[in-house]
Amino acid sequence: IPSSVGLLRALPLLQPQFLTCTLRRLAGLHESRGPSKPLPLCSVPCRVPVMTEEVAREALLSFVNSKCCYSSTVAGDLVIRELKQQTLCRYRLETFSESRISEWTFQPFTNHSVDGPQRGASPRLWDIKVQVPPMFQEDTRKFQVPHSSLVKECHKCHGRGRYKCSGCHGAGTVRCPSCCGAKRKAKQSRRCQLCAGSGRRRCSTCSGRGNKTCATCKGEKKLLHFIQLVIMWKNSLFEFVSEHRLNCPRELLAKAKGENLFKDENSVVYPIVDFPLQDISLASQRGIAEHSAALASRARVLQQRQTIELIPLTEVHYWYQGKTYVYYIYGTDHQVYAVDYPERYCCGCTIV
Repeated sequence: IPSSVGLLRALPLLQPQFLTCTLRRLAGLHESRGPSKPLPLCSVPCRVPVMTEEVAREALLSFVNSKCCYSSTVAGDLVIRELKQQTLCRYRLETFSESRISEWTFQPFTNHSVDGPQRGASPRLWDIKVQVPPMFQEDTRKFQVPHSSLVKECHKCHGRGRYKCSGCHGAGTVRCPSCCGAKRKAKQSRRCQLCAGSGRRRCSTCSGRGNKTCATCKGEKKLLHFIQLVIMWKNSLFEFVSEHRLNCPRELLAKAKGENLFKDENSVVYPIVDFPLQDISLASQRGIAEHSAALASRARVLQQRQTIELIPLTEVHYWYQGKTYVYYIYGTDHQVYAVDYPERYCCGCTIV
């Protein structure tokens, strides 16, 4: 049961000059079985300016100038026929979680002190205290579990620190690749110059030593085995964009910059209720349920954050040389998605 529930009651979502929103905080439901006690209301102005022809043309010109093969003449000469503006809501839920696993590993033993079971029992994984990275920043770190170390003979070289070279089988030399050990090349009377007539060459794998330093123990002959704690901090993301009647791809709207309308951050957040757009309230419920189900059995939730942003979207219909075209302006930074921009001279640039 939440100690407080974020309740957003908004006025009509699209007005000519700006959006006026009202944010209400309710007291905890656990205080009584009666209705929740509302806290004072506060008005939060969220300004989303109306798109004008001048701004629409400037946005297109900026987009065209970023493309090497788009003609800027079109952007200057086109005639804008219609502007269809709509404001969408984007809901985001971030869940910052920590998961821990343990695994046996080893490293070369260099005769240093050993923190083994003789110093006490190893702590449980979740009892080991570590420094948590900044919230919502993913990271992975590894730690040696206290009192879990023990020393063993290297299993690769059987405690010798070296092993026989596989290239020369310990001989230090190999058959000359030029004369194949014959000391002379075929149909030639003089001796092979590469091996000086010996028929053998120094082994390049072991540099003629006949053996190699063990790569597992680095020549130390012993290994320190211990339990390694692997901690992974992950930021899970759930996103939802409200329905709209325009044909701009949803993946662009998911990345668009928006006007912040609502933010709720805590160790646990609860679904948004009574939002004017029901699909946003449902998305909040669905996102929280999905993260809870996915993380409950394998991770510990450290922090959650949910936001609602307003995303302005404008469909621009324009006329150029007897034909009608369409482009879209989305986000508060006026990004452009051009569907069928005329006068493109090559196919090396992406449209979006």
